[in-house]
Amino acid sequence: MKIKEKSKNIYEIPKEGNMNVPSIVIADEKMLETIKKDKTLEQIKNVATLKGIIKNAIALPDCHQGYGFPIGGVAAFDIDKGVISPGGIGYDINCSVRLLKTNLTKKQVLEKQKQLTDLLYKKIPSGVGRGSHFNLSFKELDKVLEQGARYFVEKGFGEKEDYLSTEEQECMKDCDSSKVSERAKKRGIGQLGTLGAGNHFLEVQYIDEIFDEEIAKVFGLEKNQITIMVHCGSRGLGHQVASDYIKVMEDKYGFENLVDRELINAPINSEIGKNYYKAMCCAANFAFANKQLITHWVREAIKEIFPESKINVVYDVCHNIAKFEEHAIDGKLKKVLVCRKGATRSFDKQPVIIPGSMGTSSYLLIGTKKAEELTFGSTVHGAGRISSRNSALKELKGKEIKQQLNNQGIEVQAGSMQSLAEEAPQVYKDVDEVIKIVDDLGISKKIARMKPLIVIKG
Repeated sequence: MKIKEKSKNIYEIPKEGNMNVPSIVIADEKMLETIKKDKTLEQIKNVATLKGIIKNAIALPDCHQGYGFPIGGVAAFDIDKGVISPGGIGYDINCSVRLLKTNLTKKQVLEKQKQLTDLLYKKIPSGVGRGSHFNLSFKELDKVLEQGARYFVEKGFGEKEDYLSTEEQECMKDCDSSKVSERAKKRGIGQLGTLGAGNHFLEVQYIDEIFDEEIAKVFGLEKNQITIMVHCGSRGLGHQVASDYIKVMEDKYGFENLVDRELINAPINSEIGKNYYKAMCCAANFAFANKQLITHWVREAIKEIFPESKINVVYDVCHNIAKFEEHAIDGKLKKVLVCRKGATRSFDKQPVIIPGSMGTSSYLLIGTKKAEELTFGSTVHGAGRISSRNSALKELKGKEIKQQLNNQGIEVQAGSMQSLAEEAPQVYKDVDEVIKIVDDLGISKKIARMKPLIVIKG
C-alpha cells in the first residue's frame, strides 16, 4: 500500500483503484508504525470507496481496526449522493463521555477514598449482567428515546443545566422510537443507569495540571480539584439497532459491490437510510439518558459522604455518531453527513473530553477552527487499543493489574478480574503521545489533565 507524508503528522494514502477520494492518516512516525500492525490502513482505504464520500477518509492517531470503519475513523458524505453505514458509527451508538466537576479537593477524597469507592460501586451497576435499579414501562422508554436526558431531568433526576451546556443538549432531534425494534427495546429497558462492561468506566479524578489557565477558569476548573468522568453508551439497545439495520441493508442492497461486507450501507435519502438515522438518534438519546441517571446516583453517593458537595456537568460529548453538519467544501458551506466512529467532535471553542486507559491520564481539550478545516471538526476519542482482549487475557492477570493500580494510589472496583486484564493500560497506546499529536497539529488544544483516584469498571 502506498502511503506518503504530506506534512508533519499527516500522511496520505493516494486515491487509486476504486477509491473515490484519498485517505488521510494523522499520526507521527512512531504512531504510524503501531497503526500498521493491524488492518486499520486497509480499512480507511476501503472507506474511501464509499459512494458520495467528500474530500477524504480520515484516520486519527488513536485509530485501530474496527468493524467496517476503523475505530478512530471520520468520513463526510454528500447528502444527495452519499450513504450511511452502521459500520461508520459502530455498535455502541453514542458511546460517549460526560465530565463532572465538584467543589471537592484531592485531599478530601483521599481521606475517604475506600469508602467512596465501595459506595459508588454499590450505587452504579456495572459489568455484564448487572441490571439497573431503575424500572420503567415501554411507553416511558419511548419517551426516553425521543427526549434523551431531558426526560429524567424533568422527572427529578438532575438539573436543567445538566443538559443545556452539552452536545445536542443531550437530545438528537431527528429521533423516532417507532423505528427501533421491539427486540432492541427489550434489550435496553433494564439497562438505563448502568455502565456495562468493556472499556466503560466511572472515574473519580483530580486535576493534575492546567495548560490554559484562562479557559480552565471559564470552565470553573483548578489544580487538585476533583472531577468525575463517566464513559458509557447505549448498551444492548444501541447494539441491536446496529444489528437490525445491518440485516435490513444487506437484504435490500446486498454487498457484492463492496470491497468489505462490513461497509454495508444505504443511501442517506432512502427509506432505510432515513429509518436507520432516526433509530440511531433514539439510541444516542438512550445513551444521554443513561449518563443522566448515573450522574444522579453519583451525586447521591458523594453527598452521603460529603454532605456539602456540589457536582455540575462540564460537558458531554459523543464519539460514535453520525450528524448532519455544515462544513466548508471547495470554499462554500455545505450540509453533509459526518460519521465519527471512535472520534470526538472538535468545533471551535467546544469542550473536548478524552479519557485515557485505566489508571492513566485523561484530558480536557478545546476544539479549534483548524479541526473544522482539516478533519470535519473532529479529533481523537481516547488512547486507542494496540492489543485485542483475547491477547490481553493470555498475557495479563486481573489481580496483578489491580495490585499495580493500588500501588499507584488508585482504588479499583470491577465486575470481574477478567475485565481488568482486558482493559489494562498495557493494551492501549500512550494517551499522552496521542494528545501531543493532536495538540501539536492544532485540531484540539490541551486545557487540563486529570489523573484517577478511583476507578469503577464493568
